[in-house]
Amino acid sequence: MREMWGEYWLFAHNGHLIDFYPEQGEYYHAVGTTDSERAFCYILNRLRSRFASKPDPDTLFDALAALTHEIRRFGLFNFVMSNGDNLFAHASTLLHYIVRKAPFGKARLLDDDVMVDFSEVTTPNDKVAVIATLPLTRDETWSQLAVNELVMFRQGDIARSDRPEQPVYMSVEEGLAIARAVGVSV
Repeated sequence: MREMWGEYWLFAHNGHLIDFYPEQGEYYHAVGTTDSERAFCYILNRLRSRFASKPDPDTLFDALAALTHEIRRFGLFNFVMSNGDNLFAHASTLLHYIVRKAPFGKARLLDDDVMVDFSEVTTPNDKVAVIATLPLTRDETWSQLAVNELVMFRQGDIARSDRPEQPVYMSVEEGLAIARAVGVSV
């Protein structure tokens, strides 16, 4: 988590960036040694250098799309990033999402025989976007992002998408094989 433009930003990265060692930026410095930390600081430095104050969501999306195109040349770059108002998600390989809204129902987890009643943990006014490498539940319909697609969720809905003109969707087996080949734990 880092602060930018007076708000907190969160970043999570699942992938592997090869030889991605950008110069240290003026505002943000990697505390750790991971490619995730370097990518997050690089994105924040570039955005803050370009925009003295927070841009409108569409301008921010366009800038983040350009940075994503630049960084993904270094390898697998599945990530989510949010400031609490907008949630950005990018898939290099596998990334799935579901939007839940009232009336909330029940769903069974894929990796355990547990039923979750979402009406017990939400209000009728909630709209929730959940992003994961693979679907987490078995009796709901999850959607898959295309390879190299970037989306922006706002209030639970997709507000913007940067999808390749001819989208490609990896099978689970293909995506996991690529991740294993570069040493990503799956």
